[in-house]
Amino acid sequence: MRQTKINEFLELEHHNKELEKRIKEEVAKNREKDKLMFQQAKLASLGEMLGNISHQWRQPLMEINSLFLPIEGKITLDMPLDKEEILETINKLNHITKYMSNTIDDFRDFFATDKEKIKFQLLEQINSTINIISGGLKTHNIKLDIIIQKNPEMIGFKNEYSQVLINIINNAKDILVQRNVINPYIKISIYEKNNNIITIVEDNGGGIKVKPIEKIFDPFFTYEKIGGSGIGLFMSKLIIENNMNGKLSVKNSSNGAFFKIIIPKI
Repeated sequence: MRQTKINEFLELEHHNKELEKRIKEEVAKNREKDKLMFQQAKLASLGEMLGNISHQWRQPLMEINSLFLPIEGKITLDMPLDKEEILETINKLNHITKYMSNTIDDFRDFFATDKEKIKFQLLEQINSTINIISGGLKTHNIKLDIIIQKNPEMIGFKNEYSQVLINIINNAKDILVQRNVINPYIKISIYEKNNNIITIVEDNGGGIKVKPIEKIFDPFFTYEKIGGSGIGLFMSKLIIENNMNGKLSVKNSSNGAFFKIIIPKI
């Protein structure tokens, strides 16, 4: 009888060890899966960012071309070149190339891997983010408003925060374009409340027609987005809630979608 109890105990212990082993294996698999999906989200963002860069550079390149045309015309017609005109052209070219260089810096910083949480000022990071995506918004005549009470400091992964903003804004842009919304706009509001930093992103695209609405955060879920990967909002929720100890939620307002990001200040 005693030997039977011992055998049962040993067998139970063996099963427990096997169960622990399987749990560890599944946890490891899920971590690898999350890493893979995060990388897919980055690659999807890369494609969109390249498109945004092309939009950003189209106007400056046209301006550069227009600055050279009068000089080229005078040289062709063997006309004298005015020194002040040349200096003014050089100054304008320097301004344009600096703008283009800043765009590249923002693009490079966005794809840099965050090694650790750092303290950063929210307004500067938002401006850097907007500099990357504003070209695509301007192309579709989408107005972007930013309302910020202060310039709060946040401790976290600044590039991941930017990726979340870009994912939400790009989704709003796609809906506004696909639905041919008249006078389309996206509004970003930032304020502090109860030792939290609140970021609101809303649009006038008519809302998200999915029930339950939280389904948009499911992996590979796509809605009215041609060619979308379906992992942008899923990864956004992981970034805010797992990496930054915050909360990302969504609801419909009277005009459109209403995303709310809550992140503790410390």
